[in-house]
Amino acid sequence: MTWWRIFLAGLVLWLLAVAITYLTGNPILIPTLVLLGSFLVPVTFVTWAFGRRDTGEITAELVFRTFVVGGVLGVLGASVLEAYLLHPSPWMYVGVGLIEEAVKLAALALLTRHLAVKSTRDGMILGASVGFGFSAFESAGYALTSLFTDSGLSLSNLVTTEILRGLLAPVGHGLWTAILGGTLFAWSTRRHFVLTWPLVLAFLGVSALHALWDSMSMIAVLVTLALTGEPWQYQLLLRGALPEPTPSQVAVYTTTNWLGLALISVIGLLWLWSMARQARRERRAPSPLYRIRTGPFAMTGQEGESR
Repeated sequence: MTWWRIFLAGLVLWLLAVAITYLTGNPILIPTLVLLGSFLVPVTFVTWAFGRRDTGEITAELVFRTFVVGGVLGVLGASVLEAYLLHPSPWMYVGVGLIEEAVKLAALALLTRHLAVKSTRDGMILGASVGFGFSAFESAGYALTSLFTDSGLSLSNLVTTEILRGLLAPVGHGLWTAILGGTLFAWSTRRHFVLTWPLVLAFLGVSALHALWDSMSMIAVLVTLALTGEPWQYQLLLRGALPEPTPSQVAVYTTTNWLGLALISVIGLLWLWSMARQARRERRAPSPLYRIRTGPFAMTGQEGESR
C-alpha cells in the first residue's frame, strides 16, 4: 500500500523536523516544517484515491498536475475574487463557499477538458486532487501566518495549526471538490463538459456545506449564547459585536462547534459514498451505446452523443 508508506515516512520526517526545530531554534527549518505538515495528509489521500481510478486516462502526471496547478489556480483565483467581492458581514462565509468551490470546479474543468473518457469515479478522484491541492497550499499559508505573534515567532502555534488542519483535511476541500468532480464527469460527454441542473444543485449544496463549515465557530457562539448567555453578552450582540465565550461557557461552545463540524462531515461523506455506490453499479451494468444528455443548460452540440 503505497499511500500508507507515504504517510508513515512523511509523518516520521515531520516529527523529526518538529523536534530538531524545537531543539536548535533554527529558523531555516521552518519552511521544511510548514511544507511537510501541510502536504502530508493531502498527498496521502490523493495517492490512495489514485489507486482506485476507473480508466487509464487518469495518469500520475495528470493527478500531479491537477494537485499542483489546480491547487495553485484555486488559491490564487479565490484570493483575488474574495479580496474584491467580499466584505465583512454575516453572509461573508456564503460568498467564500461559492467563490472557492467555483474556482476549484473551473480549475478541474480546465485541466481535464481533453480527457476522452469521463467516468464518475475518475471525476471524483481528479476533483479530490484539485481540492486537496487547494487545501495543502491554503494550510501552508495558515501555518506560516500562525507563526507570527505579538510576542515573536511561535513554533507551538505553527505545529498546533498543522495538526488541526491535517486532521480536518480529509473532510474539507478534497471531499467537497470530489463531489463536484464526480457530478461534472457523470453528465459530460467525450468532447464537452455539460452544465446541468444536477451540477448546479451539487455546486450549491457543496458551497452550503463549505459555508457552514467556515461559519461553525460563529454558529457555536450563537448557540452557546442562546443556551447560557448573560445580559452583557446580549448587549454586545445587539451592538453588532460577537462576544467571546466565558470560561464557564467554553465547554458548551467547544461541544457545539465540534458536533457541528462532525455533522457537516457526515453529510459530505454520505453524499460521496452514495455517488461511489452509483458509480460502481454503472460500471458493472452493460454500457449503452448512447447516453442522452438533457437539461436547460446543456452545452453539447448533439444530444445523445456517445461517450
